[in-house]
Amino acid sequence: MLQYTTIQGLREAMRSARKAGKSLGLVPTMGYLHAGHIAICETARRECDLVVVSIFVNPLQFAPSEDLESYPRDLDRDLGILSQTGVDAVFTPSVEEMYPETMETWVSVPSLSQTLEGKSRPTHFQGVATVVLKLFSIVQPDIAYFGQKDGQQVAVVRRMVRDLQLPLEVHVVPTVRETDGLAMSSRNVYLDPPARASALALSRALFAGRALLEAGERRGAAVQQAMEAVLTGDSAVRMDYAAVVQADSLVPQDRVQGRTMLAVAAYVGRARLLDNLMLDVGPSGVRDLLTPS
Repeated sequence: MLQYTTIQGLREAMRSARKAGKSLGLVPTMGYLHAGHIAICETARRECDLVVVSIFVNPLQFAPSEDLESYPRDLDRDLGILSQTGVDAVFTPSVEEMYPETMETWVSVPSLSQTLEGKSRPTHFQGVATVVLKLFSIVQPDIAYFGQKDGQQVAVVRRMVRDLQLPLEVHVVPTVRETDGLAMSSRNVYLDPPARASALALSRALFAGRALLEAGERRGAAVQQAMEAVLTGDSAVRMDYAAVVQADSLVPQDRVQGRTMLAVAAYVGRARLLDNLMLDVGPSGVRDLLTPS
């Protein structure tokens, strides 16, 4: 596994790989890797000749009040994990390498960025879209891989790729969960044992919403209320939102049908956590659009 710290070095390596006819896969991450990241890398490894993982804590997607400085980092640990996954290259640039001067150019997808996460983090997805487009420009992958846990991010990136007609595919890997249902997240490291137990309210809320849909309920408000009841039932959980939206447009569903995302976010201790389920809701029943791991 080769490590690159400069844009020029990585670009030259990727140029050589493309000339050799190799298909390129990119897995963007902010590091502090967990089993969810490994599942994404393994998917990329199966589908591409060469896999690049980026590790970069992107300051553009953090508001001043958020956890940029305390976000968990352990590059040596991450490199050790990646060395066991069969990835070919890891890109670990500094902030100065990625942003050598003040940014004047930003990427924005307003219709998908101002709801859900965007209400609490209004500049977040502008930072995400900007750094992702920059990584796409550097690596020029055939396929970019993302985890479904960040469902709104997936929608934003897909729309950016479509609108800008970028020559790549976006593949989404199902959320990996602990055996008790908690979605894997780098921020889970913030959770002490009591907070860890309370954090299960997020997945329980989603499962309660899905159970209601499986029982035949199709009123979006009723499904949302069921999820909210679970989140507010634990005093250690401070709900940010529970939502029932169309999976691609993120528009709230009054009548639930078709491609649907149940999404929740909440503060538990010092961690802000989010989770979602992707469902296909039809006359004959409810099925997962992505099979949870």
